[in-house]
Amino acid sequence: MDRQLLRAARVALKDCMKVSRKETLLVVTDERLRKIGYGFWTVGKQMGFDSIITEFVEREVHGAEPPPAVAKLMADVDVIIAPTYRSLSHTNARRNACSRGARVATLPGITADSMRRTLIVDYKKMRKLTLELTALLTRASVAHLTTPAGTDITMSLRGRKGLADTGVAHKRGEFTNLPAGEAYIAPVEGTANGVIVVDGSMSGVGLTRTPVTMRVEKGRVIKFEGGKNAATIRGFVRKVGKLATNVAELGIGTNRKARVTGNTLEDEKAIGTVHMAIGDNRSMGGKVDIPLHLDAVMLKPTLTLDGKLVLKNGKLLK
Repeated sequence: MDRQLLRAARVALKDCMKVSRKETLLVVTDERLRKIGYGFWTVGKQMGFDSIITEFVEREVHGAEPPPAVAKLMADVDVIIAPTYRSLSHTNARRNACSRGARVATLPGITADSMRRTLIVDYKKMRKLTLELTALLTRASVAHLTTPAGTDITMSLRGRKGLADTGVAHKRGEFTNLPAGEAYIAPVEGTANGVIVVDGSMSGVGLTRTPVTMRVEKGRVIKFEGGKNAATIRGFVRKVGKLATNVAELGIGTNRKARVTGNTLEDEKAIGTVHMAIGDNRSMGGKVDIPLHLDAVMLKPTLTLDGKLVLKNGKLLK
């Protein structure tokens, strides 16, 4: 790793995770992200932490569980950094580790370029904005999202709690994505209706230069359109089953260093974007627990919460 990457790794361990020399740090990685994984392990060792690294075979889809032995190890350490190609964010292994007190940061599909740019941010300012938007999501009963590309969907948020991904996990059991920067919530199952046109990027396909259109009725995607990209998403869904069509998430990006590059880990954090997801939503207070969570990023969104504008054509108005 070059100096900028090592600096970003140090920021993550020191500022984001606040690892101490009394704690055990576990780096979980796979073959494609091995170099970044070993970078985190090296920096952890240099900083004097009791550092462990483990690598497992890459999973087929985001949200698939790691091997049981890795899950067990995750439950027995203090801090986990997980740069893996497929996301561990919405897995029982990650949730169980947090329930046992581990502080966890997942970095699914992180690239060297993204790591250099997006991990070194003003976390104080980003946290303030993220918490403000999270409060708006929590208070809202109904969300309505539109985009110039054709997205037009409404959903109920009543009774659901917004969550903040601020990049800071200093307390027992806390979880964050890195790069961080989103306010998000699980819409009530069965309430989303309309159409989602993914013109930014989507997990599993990258940049959607040919947009993916998802037609939604009663909280489920009933039809995927959009050539090869849609066919790829249908393939992921078929492997998991009908619950994979659940409209799982509504999120707002808050990271000013992030941009839309085709890597949804970063794309969903970019200021001026809104993302939705299908599949698992248990991690955010929902009822669907399956091994799949696919994020879909929309450009120039207009979002209203209970009729009040929060974004207009990608500009935050809150």
